[in-house]
Amino acid sequence: MILMLGLPACTGTGAGGWAKAGADEAQTAAAYRECAALTDAATRTDVRIDQDIAASRASDLQRAAIVRAQSERIHADNGERAEAILGACMQGKGFSRNAK
Repeated sequence: MILMLGLPACTGTGAGGWAKAGADEAQTAAAYRECAALTDAATRTDVRIDQDIAASRASDLQRAAIVRAQSERIHADNGERAEAILGACMQGKGFSRNAK
């Protein structure tokens, strides 16, 4: 589910671009996995509800463009919420974003 929300994957510079003084890549990846699991649990219900709503409206051909636009907005909103949850979790563990 996390991948569908567009969250970054683990990279060589730390999981999802996160770093912490004294933390090696394995520790960073473990913290990221914990936070990703928390994020998935926190957003799972909203994502499923949104998918159900989109599926129920998909057959309405007269409103297809509106439904598509709403689905894209909902997907973006869910992604932003997931990023915020993951970011708060990682920061709570003492990590900070690497400069890009």
